[in-house]
Amino acid sequence: MSRPPLVPPLKCQGIKTKLVSTIQKIAEMRKYSRWVEPFCGSGVVALNVQPKKALLCDTNLHIISLYQDIQAGKITSAIVKDFLTNEGEKLKSQGEPYYYEVRARFNEGPTPLDFLFLNRSCFNGVIRFNQKGKFNVPYCHKPERFAQAYVTKITNQIRQIAQILKSVDWTFEVCDFRDTLAKVEAGDFVYADPPYAGRHVDYFNSWSDADEAEFAARLGVLPCDFLLSTWHSNEFRTNGAIDLVWSRADFHMLKREHFYHVGSSEDLRHPMIEALVSNFPMGEEVAVVRPLEQPMLFTLEPTT
Repeated sequence: MSRPPLVPPLKCQGIKTKLVSTIQKIAEMRKYSRWVEPFCGSGVVALNVQPKKALLCDTNLHIISLYQDIQAGKITSAIVKDFLTNEGEKLKSQGEPYYYEVRARFNEGPTPLDFLFLNRSCFNGVIRFNQKGKFNVPYCHKPERFAQAYVTKITNQIRQIAQILKSVDWTFEVCDFRDTLAKVEAGDFVYADPPYAGRHVDYFNSWSDADEAEFAARLGVLPCDFLLSTWHSNEFRTNGAIDLVWSRADFHMLKREHFYHVGSSEDLRHPMIEALVSNFPMGEEVAVVRPLEQPMLFTLEPTT
């Protein structure tokens, strides 16, 4: 039985927890000297693949600052425990007004700890910023959010990450995908999870069809392997970029179906078909076994 994936302390829309084991299996079949991510987001993929050397980039400076501070020892599990316990007590006693007080404090002078607090007490763990770069997600209406067990869960995640970062050579940078890809060298392995065009875009994650096309073109000329995850379709619509951008003769594709838990209620949470795209053959089938589940097969999707 395989171990469950390591879950990062940040909640993110479209987090790739359910794809981690597949990505890890694919990466293990490739030889590379450095792992590169232009959109590291929550960091869930790198934290589970755990390459010895990595360049992890994102345009969201708040995510990068959190991981840089954990790496530097400025944020520890003990510091997080004390902070979330104290702030949680204030949230419990004051409720919604205190959440908005912290949100205003963060928007005036952002800190990684306030960012973590907001991420875990806002509506559905959404990370969203307005056009001025201000965090604007509403309250989750759970004043007892930071119960002892919940704080312990988050502090354990921080502790695990701190331990990982002590044993690897990782660099976290605030960087645009163009600048990140310009740093890629032969022998690297690029994993990319770009924002979905027309979905979940904000100040840090705006993304257009033109961005997608440019990104595909830049990936297509890399001097190394790449693996990309993107949405393929759901019951309501299909990602037009699949045919327009990602179905090149020199690209390969796998598909899988799963749920993203970002709806406000269960009946609003619909299955999503995810696509994995690469510039190397991934095999006809990749078997993945998760705890308490039957093996799921990922079948190669023809690109011609």
